[in-house]
Order: sequence, then structure tokens, then C-alpha cells
Amino acid sequence: MSSKRSRPRLWLCLGISLAVVLAAVLGLGAFARGPWVFSVPQGFVPPEVDPASLRTTVEQLCGPLSPRVYAPPLHLDRVADWLSYRIRDVGYPVEEQRYRLPEGEYRNLVVRVPGTDPSLPPVIVGAHYDSYGDFPAADDNASGVAVLLELIRTLPREPLPRTRIFAFFPNEEPPFFSSEEMGSHHFARSFLDAELDVELMVALDCIGYYSDEPGSQRYPLKAFRLFYPSRGDFLAVIGDLASGRSVEKAKRGLRSAGSIPVLSFRGPAQMPGILWSDHYWFRRFDYPAVLVSDTAFHRTPHYHRRSDTPETLNYERMADAVQALHGLLNHVARE
Repeated sequence: MSSKRSRPRLWLCLGISLAVVLAAVLGLGAFARGPWVFSVPQGFVPPEVDPASLRTTVEQLCGPLSPRVYAPPLHLDRVADWLSYRIRDVGYPVEEQRYRLPEGEYRNLVVRVPGTDPSLPPVIVGAHYDSYGDFPAADDNASGVAVLLELIRTLPREPLPRTRIFAFFPNEEPPFFSSEEMGSHHFARSFLDAELDVELMVALDCIGYYSDEPGSQRYPLKAFRLFYPSRGDFLAVIGDLASGRSVEKAKRGLRSAGSIPVLSFRGPAQMPGILWSDHYWFRRFDYPAVLVSDTAFHRTPHYHRRSDTPETLNYERMADAVQALHGLLNHVARE
């Protein structure tokens, strides 16, 4: 008799346990995918972007300008010279921030577009131009360089309140990653040493691989398949747990262009991929910073492989990403 009476209690306990687990999973997924953006600025029309121009840049970086490795520095010098020429050709001056390592001298390239209100902290968009080993590195990170270059080339000449800064960094890849030898460390350090504020730093890394095939998008935890699409057709804004406001700001701006789906992901800084780019040192120095990416090794099968070649990228989607970044700049620079 007592056994029969205990069964309803057992089922009740199991039901409550399952409900608690389900609520925890749903809560984790909702937090990771947030902050949620339910409205975006209206009326923004992004400039036209030519996919062929993006492809030309990627093919140049993966062809005549390869390998983009740190030793000897001559390899990256050639890339920096070519980028400087392309930027000056569209009418913007290029600043160089030089620093020395045992291997030689390296250069950050910086483009500043002054705002009408010098008291406002700037918004920064950056990408690294070195490669992992002597691989072609089309997605990682010729795609980020091409998108950043096209963003500068198509920048509307209308002045905005906030200064916009565009930066090209060397030495993001191993053996320098997370060390003070990264180009982005020297750049971020210059703001810290000068006691300057930053409104938002956006790192562009692996931004050219997209797929409409079901199952083409992977996630760090299988449970996230409940909250995210299975197709790798979106742009991702990625930040650590303390970067909710930055993620929301970037996501809202990117969506204002209406050119490409934009999702977000927040996770612990220690989770692989969360701080794996040039926003790393900005976050270490407590500046607001996020990564905008195609999610790299969670999507592309070519990450850090010789198969990471120009023909694997989707240049139409990259053009959409450039337009989305125009929306981000317009939103943050006017905010």
C-alpha cells in the first residue's frame, strides 16, 4: 500500500526536477543569445557595396601578398604598404604605430575620421592582417581586412558627432596571441596610457564564410541548438559576460541596415572563441569591445587549414556585412 502511495510523489519529484533543468537550460540559452533587441533605428540606408571589390582584395591578400606571416617582417611590411596605398587612394591619411620585437619592426595602420564633437569617445573598428602560418587564410583574416577596407572606401563623407577610427593590426595569430606582442595590444595600450575613453571597439575576424545548408552552424554546447539556427547564414556579435551593453549596442546598429541576419552570443571570457581576436586587450584594459564574426571554427571547416582559400567565401554576404557595419557606425557615432 505504501509503495502505491509513493509512486505519485516519485513522479511529482521527477516532474519538478525536469522542469527545473528545463528552466535552467532555457534561461542559459536566453541569456547567451541576449541582450535581446526588439527595435532598431529606422530610416538608415547603407551605401552600395561591390562584392567584386571584396573578392579582389581577398585574392590579392591570399595570392601576391602571401604568406602574411610574422617572420621575416618583410612579409607583413608588403601587406602594410599595399593597404596604406589603397587607403590613401580613396583620400584618407594613414597613421603608423610602429613597435619592435626580436624579429624586427611591425606596424599598426590607423585611419582617423574626426567627429564634430571632440569630447565624445571614439568608436573603433579593427582587423588583423597576418595569417596563421603560411596558409592562404582567406576567412582568417583576409575577409576581415577586405571588409574593413571596403568599409573605409564606401564611408559616407558626411561628418558624424563621434570620431571613427579604423585600425589594421599585425601579429594576432600564434605565437603572439594573448601576448603583449600583438599589434592590438600596443594600440589599446596607447589609449590606456593616454587615459582616453573608448565608446566601443569592434574586432572583425573571420567574417566571410556563410552557408544556407542545414547543420552548417555548430555551437560550443549542443543545448544551444535549441536557441540558434542550424544554418550558418548570419553575422554574430560575440562578447564576454560583462559585455552585455556593448553587444546590445553593436547588434542594434548592425540590424539597422537590414542587410543580413544578426545574432549574438555571450559567454565566459575563458570559453574558446569569446576573446580570441583583437578585442582581447581592449577587454583586458576594461574597454567596451566585441567581436563581429561568422563564428570561425564553429562554422567553417577550413579554419587554420590550407583549404581556407578565396573561393570558399561568400562575397555577396560579405558585402551585406559591410552594409551592416555602416549601420553600426551610424548608430554608435550618433548616439
